[in-house]
Amino acid sequence: MSIILISIFIIGYIAIAFEHVIKINKSAIALLTGVLCWAVYVFMSNDAQLISEELSKHISELAGILFFLMGAMTIVELIDAHDGFDVITNRIRTSNKRSLLFIICAITFFLSAVLDNLTTTIVMVSLLRKLIDDKNDRLLFIGMVIIAANAGGAWSPIGDVTTTMLWIGGQITAGNIMLKLFIPSLVCLLVPVLILSFKLKGNVERPEIFIDKSLNPTTKFERNIVFFLGLGALIFVPIFKTITHLPPFMGGLFGLGILWVTTEIIHSKKDDDNKDSLSVVNALRRIDVPSILFFLGILIAIAALESTGILSQFAQFMNNKIGNLNVIVPSIGILSAVIDNVPLVAASMGMYDMTSYPADSYLWEFLAYCSGTGGSILIIGSAAGVAAMGMEKINFIWYLKKIAWLAILGYFSGAICYIGLEYFFHL
Repeated sequence: MSIILISIFIIGYIAIAFEHVIKINKSAIALLTGVLCWAVYVFMSNDAQLISEELSKHISELAGILFFLMGAMTIVELIDAHDGFDVITNRIRTSNKRSLLFIICAITFFLSAVLDNLTTTIVMVSLLRKLIDDKNDRLLFIGMVIIAANAGGAWSPIGDVTTTMLWIGGQITAGNIMLKLFIPSLVCLLVPVLILSFKLKGNVERPEIFIDKSLNPTTKFERNIVFFLGLGALIFVPIFKTITHLPPFMGGLFGLGILWVTTEIIHSKKDDDNKDSLSVVNALRRIDVPSILFFLGILIAIAALESTGILSQFAQFMNNKIGNLNVIVPSIGILSAVIDNVPLVAASMGMYDMTSYPADSYLWEFLAYCSGTGGSILIIGSAAGVAAMGMEKINFIWYLKKIAWLAILGYFSGAICYIGLEYFFHL
């Protein structure tokens, strides 16, 4: 069974990578891959009821991610409909590619630590659409946004789902992980940014639509209130989670509800045509549903590999055959570029007990860095990459050629930085 499941996953993975060659939408391939993995699992098992219960458990977890993604996308679309991103883009005066690269990556790095890498990527992709007209230039910047978002999420307990898992599980503490991983995460970003900055020349051109205010005009007050309330709603998600202990998607939906009521009130006196274009209902129509379905297909396929024990067996094999944490943990990070980092970290948390590796030990800190940043190597290796891929229709092979090598250099630079700081300074 394991061989069949792995084969289905690999074939699906290859088909997604060569989407533009076979002319089949990656969302369809991802859904087929996910369903086939579970179908094989249930056909080769003696207890269909137990497997159905396992699937239901995974779906409940995945639904939270998908609802959060839908809520965040809707908030971003609503901000965009109100020209809310002008609040930022009007303050970014430079058109120089090098300067803009540093500004965008810095904003992404720190915003990702406050929000999370997925939400930040959605916001930044929408922002770049307002700043860069040329498709090739914009994709290059979005590739760097993925690296910056994952690097920024790794050093914050709420910036990446795996770091949050380790934080909630007691393997790491908030203050310590921020102290220990800030410099390695910054190095992970700075190395590819510096390399790419030497290659960039000239200026970017902003799209004409950025200047055009004739369609769906909004007042300065409306732009500001929707932008700051929308951004505040996203920032409030981790606070809501801490206060209520409810899943993040509940905070996201709460924020969307507040924004929905607010926009209904401020547009109540407008005619139906203008009101409709600025409504949450219209924003819901504009969100990219195929990318959400792609996300669902990939995650349920990985859930099948997790439920059958394939991932935990692989992790155990690495532990028995290699043994050296400085090889195992970076390998887990690289593997997270192919397989979602959540089940890999979950398997690692099950493999290593906290008696041998107490809170804030070398293993957990290094695992937080590697699992958080390793996904940047491939575009489907992280939630940030999958979201960007869906929003901008980024080609898998293009990312592999243009961005992957930069992500690899940044990943290993940050890893070496962490090992060096720990070895020489015991930081």
